[in-house]
Amino acid sequence: MVVIKPKGSTYFSLGLIVIALLAGLVFILRDFAYTGSFGLWFYLVAASIITLVLLMLLVKMLAGFRFITAGRDQIIVKLPLRGYQKAYPIADILVWEEEVILANKKEFRQLTVAFSDQQSISVSNHEHEAYSDLVKYLRKKAAKKEVKNKKA
Repeated sequence: MVVIKPKGSTYFSLGLIVIALLAGLVFILRDFAYTGSFGLWFYLVAASIITLVLLMLLVKMLAGFRFITAGRDQIIVKLPLRGYQKAYPIADILVWEEEVILANKKEFRQLTVAFSDQQSISVSNHEHEAYSDLVKYLRKKAAKKEVKNKKA
């Protein structure tokens, strides 16, 4: 059984950034309430931008929190924050593709699997553990359904 779960280090780093953004937002709002040393436009713009970035980061963290188990000729997708769990037999895979991108001398890999019920999952090697094991499993069990990348 291959178990793909989010990397703890990724969520720890993102959590630290969320805490820093929250601290900055609290600091700006506290400064506005007690001293008001800047103009009103600064507080409106700064609080809006920090809140927007904070919400986008939280949505990314919550949307990416998933557990995928592959084995016994099926793939089980669990989204604990939504209370969603579904098992897909290997026969329900329509296509799957692995994209490889080189950026800053690092290799970023993303795997996308599309299922017959119009659902799909994406897993990356930087955000999830056991990524390479899932690719090996799919190459072994669903090799005919892999989309081959064409070089331009």
